[in-house]
Amino acid sequence: MYIPRMSFSGAKLAASAFQSIGVEAMPSPASDGKTLELGSKYLTGEECLPEKITLGNFLKIIEDPFFDPEKTAFLLPTAGGPCRFGQYQNVLKKILREKGHSQAMVISPTSTDGYEGFGASAQDLFRTSWHAVLAGDILRKMQLKTRPYELEKGSANQIFHQALEELGEILATPQLKHKVRLYLLRECLVKTQQRYLDIPSNYKKGKPLIGIVGEIYCRMNEFSNEYLVNKIEEMGGEAWMTDIAEWIWYTNDEQRWRIIRAGKRFSKDMLAAKIKFKILKSDEHFLLNPLKKYLRGYEEPHNIREILEYSRPFLPQEGALGEMVLNSGKSIYLFKKGADGIIDISPFSCMNGVVCETVYPQISKQFDNFPIRIFYFDGTQTDLDRDVGIFLELAKNYQQKKKHKRVYPKYFD
Repeated sequence: MYIPRMSFSGAKLAASAFQSIGVEAMPSPASDGKTLELGSKYLTGEECLPEKITLGNFLKIIEDPFFDPEKTAFLLPTAGGPCRFGQYQNVLKKILREKGHSQAMVISPTSTDGYEGFGASAQDLFRTSWHAVLAGDILRKMQLKTRPYELEKGSANQIFHQALEELGEILATPQLKHKVRLYLLRECLVKTQQRYLDIPSNYKKGKPLIGIVGEIYCRMNEFSNEYLVNKIEEMGGEAWMTDIAEWIWYTNDEQRWRIIRAGKRFSKDMLAAKIKFKILKSDEHFLLNPLKKYLRGYEEPHNIREILEYSRPFLPQEGALGEMVLNSGKSIYLFKKGADGIIDISPFSCMNGVVCETVYPQISKQFDNFPIRIFYFDGTQTDLDRDVGIFLELAKNYQQKKKHKRVYPKYFD
């Protein structure tokens, strides 16, 4: 089973989770020019960049001379709402049929049920996958908070990939009790924390902190956003990447709202949803607790409701759906955490991006003219260096007068 490479680390850890229940899973191939060429061949040109890249990478597999449809599956989750993401699976199935490969499976769990439709192993797989999401988010945060300050270029990435292998081995171990797996993951993350602290670094305060929000695939997939985070760091900034867990918390909350709207506020369904929330939150707390001092100033919201309430005056949850709500609310959260600017990474023509672009000026005006900018990507080359450079100058100017000061870990000068 091939998993979309939204990010390599996310796909690798997700594959490890599937390996724990006996599924031979791996990330889809890395993206390159061939990816865009193949994706464009089977699309009309009106689809968004994430669909082109996801499909292009899968087509690399399908067009391989050793491709065996009877032994191949593609994981392609789906979701409701305004995003065309919900149609990706239909396009892939159509292409497989037309090429005579209908035997290949397309596995499409949905956000409607909190992605629980994985069959007999759903509960175990979901819990292990949740551990993979948490571990991946924490590891990425460690990498991004260290890399801009390293004295020896490449040190932070080296530790990142070492830890990724170790976390993957833990997640892939079959028949491991969840408590044991969680303990091993925490132990690995604590060791990784120390490795990062041991890197020769110059932790000097003052780098502009740029929050990264936007469409989840485009912001996580470095190829699709032309390695924008790397450019921020090369130009003297630091990036705070919105985590993947945010989406899981959001779909969990949406599931709760659907139960309420169905008139089942006091029901077995609601009880199950509350138990699920408590377990997920307990797992998150267990992994983060020993890292609190190290992650001081980089804390994510304690509850997704905080982001949704920040968004309410601009894009209320009841009238809008998905990433547009999360992006507007997370921008305000990051403003209050002392960030110096927000970059929204979105595919060209993405409805979430277009809607957010209409409210960002209002958010900026209400919150001290906080710099916010959308960067759209469509797979064609842009003058990204110039645009990122201009935005970082705006962030530095804002930094001199901002009221919400940033909190740093104690090891900063």
